[in-house]
Amino acid sequence: MDMSQQQKKSVSLPQSLRKRKMMADVTNMSQRTCRLEIKVPTQTVYVVGTEIKVMVDRQPPAFAQPIGFGTVTSQVHKRVKRNCLSKKDASLQTMMPQRSLTIDTDKTTRTTYVLGTQLTVNVNRCAPPLAKSFSVKCTPNVYYKVTPQASGRSAVPYPLTTNSILIVTMDTVSETANDSKLSVRYYGEKTESLGDAVLHLTAVEISLDVDADRDGVIEKNNPNKGSWKWGPKGHGAILLVNCDSETKYSKKVDSEVEEISKVSDLQDMSKMILRTNGPAELPEGYKLTMHISQTASENVRVFRPRTKAKMDNTLKYQLLNLFLKDYMIVVGRGKLTQEVPYLGGKSELELFAEGLRFPDKDFDGLITINLSLTEPSAKGFPESPVFTDRVVFHISPWIMTPNTLKPVEVYVCSTKDNTTFLNSIENLVDRCGYKLKICYEYMNRGDRWIQDEIEFGYIDSPHHRFPVVLDSPRDGDLQEFPYNSILGPDFGYVTRYALNEKVTSLDSFGNLEVSPPVTVNGKNYPLGRIIIGVAFPTATRGRNMTKVVQDFLWAQKVQEPIALYSDWLVVGHVDEFMTFVPAPDRKKFRLLLASPDAGYKIFKSLEKQGYGKEKMFPGLPEAITVNEIVNDTKLQAGNRYVQNCIDWNRDVLKKELGLEEEDIIDLPILFKMIEEKSGTRAVAYYPDMVNMIVLGDQLGIPKPFGPQVNGKCALETEVSSLLEPLGLKCNFIDDFAPYHKLLGEIHCGSNVRREPSPFKWWNVEL
Repeated sequence: MDMSQQQKKSVSLPQSLRKRKMMADVTNMSQRTCRLEIKVPTQTVYVVGTEIKVMVDRQPPAFAQPIGFGTVTSQVHKRVKRNCLSKKDASLQTMMPQRSLTIDTDKTTRTTYVLGTQLTVNVNRCAPPLAKSFSVKCTPNVYYKVTPQASGRSAVPYPLTTNSILIVTMDTVSETANDSKLSVRYYGEKTESLGDAVLHLTAVEISLDVDADRDGVIEKNNPNKGSWKWGPKGHGAILLVNCDSETKYSKKVDSEVEEISKVSDLQDMSKMILRTNGPAELPEGYKLTMHISQTASENVRVFRPRTKAKMDNTLKYQLLNLFLKDYMIVVGRGKLTQEVPYLGGKSELELFAEGLRFPDKDFDGLITINLSLTEPSAKGFPESPVFTDRVVFHISPWIMTPNTLKPVEVYVCSTKDNTTFLNSIENLVDRCGYKLKICYEYMNRGDRWIQDEIEFGYIDSPHHRFPVVLDSPRDGDLQEFPYNSILGPDFGYVTRYALNEKVTSLDSFGNLEVSPPVTVNGKNYPLGRIIIGVAFPTATRGRNMTKVVQDFLWAQKVQEPIALYSDWLVVGHVDEFMTFVPAPDRKKFRLLLASPDAGYKIFKSLEKQGYGKEKMFPGLPEAITVNEIVNDTKLQAGNRYVQNCIDWNRDVLKKELGLEEEDIIDLPILFKMIEEKSGTRAVAYYPDMVNMIVLGDQLGIPKPFGPQVNGKCALETEVSSLLEPLGLKCNFIDDFAPYHKLLGEIHCGSNVRREPSPFKWWNVEL
């Protein structure tokens, strides 16, 4: 031992600290329980440094008259424990839910106590008129504290004041109803007994539990189960909208079906566990009731297994059971409250919750489910709740997938005039190793624009996730395809109806894209940001995406939308002038923008190099020389306008996505103007190479049919030189006749379902 240690050891503690240390040592003493007899003296040997615990009412005469229990002190050791709450218990009590209780000197009061709560009794409220003090007696598993605390802690009886409160708790459940007791005796001025108020208690444990910490495990009574918080340090349970269909024929979205037809449907639901512990039966008249608000009833539904109740007529029960489903609705649409069975003893009852609606303008996605223990009132009066446990869920948002995520399945339509195009897509998808789903003409009815009809996303929770297709309100001839051909087991469906709005081309989902993950001014968007096209902000008239669709997209929260100006285009879709491709460096992606300036740079360079007579669209009726394109002043004026529109969007994207010029690649694309009744708008002059399909490092790009230089298309050469250094492979596909001439390209005529993001949406910091 060094000198400093010797000095520390020899220093005596101040009296206040010695006293505090002594009290701390008391809590670490060994305990021994001692039994007292009523008729004969009890003798024992006390060992210094231990505690003797005496249960003074372990064998009382048939519920002995109340005495000043809790005031007796041992002459052997003055620190005998009482049923009074300790300082530690007193600090914990402030965290416990409280329930006010009234007792009566004229009759015995009976109640059910739920572990983890506390009963508060105003002892002055029921005191006899001349009462001046009181004492308390209780059975061993009942604990109490009197407030305000008397100046003489060991003084009994307690002085009775106008605000004398008795706080009662218990720590073990009852084996039978009313097996625990507490009594309050009131005294007059001369300590004469004026009356007793007797309380019989039945202690039970009740907990409605969910996966509040989002780890896939339903832990018991998580302290955060009744609230919801975003972020990696957040909490709160997750609920999925049950928007798939367990049946493949005569389909209906599961959330619209009033029963559980297959056990597999339970996988789409979030499990709750009702944990109870206590006597075999609750005291007469007590019930467990689950209840939700009127608003919540439109958004959630809860099922439970049908318990096998005892029936006198076994044959009758067996016949009845043939018509009963294994799971019954507890609460949901039109059913705000329902009794749930108390199973008795230590038991667990599984319940299953399903979401009925996605977050939207009028619904923030949060749902509260309550479970109450109710007690009977006087005849003719309704039951009243004595305890309520609640859990909070957040509905999973619908989440889009950017081009940087791995493809799973490619969708494309087959029409009578796109055989060559379809073969090219099949070869590309097969080479990439992905699935291909062809929508044949009997399903598409000639509508080839599958990108415009649907958008693929997904929903996610700790226990399950599945893809969900969003059906556009455009409702072309493909309108039946997503419901009839995509909806199925673990493949959900959602749509929005524009009841009081005019649906325009901007409601097609070529006008709905999503960026890869970005960080903007320190704010993270780990799931990217949704991008839509609308009319220019100052336009007095113009086309916009319908409000009902915009409200839906904004309400999902996790991919905060960006509105670009796309009404300058005839079709009006953002995919006509922008897309994203994966990249190995910087932000792990590049933004590709259509650029008339980049297009004119190539054509003017060709003219200067002597290729002015080379033709655009060689071999096609639309063939035109480089010189004619460069010298077309009307075409130039239109493209200056187009470049201004794209530059406006460029600045918005740079700001909203935190991009720099090095993150953007300009593709050489010219546009031409078309006169319409509502004004002059633009379309791609030649196949719009930015409107491509992205399959990992393989790109399916519209073949531009540019001027030939040394046997190669000058436009293809330029685009390849821009993209191939990123490790991307350019596959130029002829879509001229079946798509480009109909004002669309490859992206418009295809769709890709991708793997969900590995990032969990509930970890977004909002």
